[in-house]
This record gives sequence, structure tokens and C-alpha cells, in this order.
Amino acid sequence: MRGWLSLVAIALMLALGWSAWPIAPRWNPWAPLDVEEAPNWLTRYKLLRLRGDPQVCRAALATSKLQYRPQANSPPGDRCPLLDVVRVTGGPVRLSSGFLASCPLAVAFAMFERHGLQPAAQATFGMPVTGVEHLGSFACRNVYNRSQGRLSQHASANALDIAAIRLADGRRISVVQGWAGGGKEAQFLRQVRDAACQSFSTVLGPDYNAAHRDHFHVDMGGWAVCR
Repeated sequence: MRGWLSLVAIALMLALGWSAWPIAPRWNPWAPLDVEEAPNWLTRYKLLRLRGDPQVCRAALATSKLQYRPQANSPPGDRCPLLDVVRVTGGPVRLSSGFLASCPLAVAFAMFERHGLQPAAQATFGMPVTGVEHLGSFACRNVYNRSQGRLSQHASANALDIAAIRLADGRRISVVQGWAGGGKEAQFLRQVRDAACQSFSTVLGPDYNAAHRDHFHVDMGGWAVCR
């Protein structure tokens, strides 16, 4: 059901002729997403729109406060071509290392950090997140490293594996250690997973299968899954 209500509402706006009215950018479905603006019922639609419009995606990325460098496109014929990819090197939180990201993935990560991760940390621990540790983004491989089958979202730098979060007091909360435990860390990690589902298309964690026991896989592919 995610995204359908927004699409229905947009269709109603068009039917009523609202597109001719002057609308603030955050309420205009054709305006680029502004990462700093609080999410609303159009946010899901605007995130989906990034996948099909590189110019709109670049405009949204410019509002993200991420530090990034555009990368050259892969040569024609590459098994895992990289197109319109950036290298994210930093931003409001420290990264364990820079990572390659499709433009939609980079924007979704910024949305997740600003409107999901930080509010969850403040609500649970009363302090901000200062760092995110990840296991990488780009890997030219099939799903689950199988010899046959479809390419993983990692093969186009359209996915990221998040392993741990660092708080302002230096505490490190890892998925592998905190998910199955009790108390605030487990509560926080579940809030993080749920918040990620608001920004990314697919979110897979320890409840999905053993292959994800130590991280949250997030991507901007065509499947809407929150597990």
C-alpha cells in the first residue's frame, strides 16, 4: 500500500485542476524533493520519481548536506554498469568509509539520516547519532552471490548494508549484537528499521533471514519490502 495513497491523491489533484494553482514546493508533486523539509504524503512519490529522472534527483541531492563527488559512467558493455553514481564521503554523520551510491540511494540515505535515524536516537537515548558504519554498497554480483540469477541491487550501487550506529556518547550499537537483545538497543534498532522503510524501497534485516543477521540491507530497487 506504500505510495498508492499518494498517487491517488495526485490523480485527484489533477482531476480537480489543482495543478494550475500556485503551490508551495513541498506540496507540489512536480517540484524536486527537499531533504531538509519534513516528510509529508507526497514524499514517497517524490522518492520514487528520483529513479526515473536524473535531473530531478540531482536537484534533490543538492539539498542533502551530504559530501559527495560525481563519478564517471562505466564504459559500455560492463557487466555491472554504473550510471549517474556519486561517491558519498561524509555529511551530517561520520561514515566508516565513503561509498558509491546511485543518486536515488544517496538521497534516500540523507532522508533516512535526517528524518528517521536522528529522531529515533533522540527519542530513545536523548542524544544524536554521530556515525554510521556500513559493509559497503557496490559489488558486481548476483543476489546472494549465486552463480546464476538476477544481479543484486549492489551491482549498480543502488544498495547499502548498514551494520552499526554510533551515538554522541561514543556508544556503538551494532545490528548483530543489539537486535536479539532486550532493552533500549533492541528498541532503537527496530525504530531504525521502521524508519528506513519510509525512505528506502526495500529494507531487509535480521528478521528476514540469516544472511541479514548482522546488518540492514537498504536499496532503491523496484520492490517494496520492509522486513
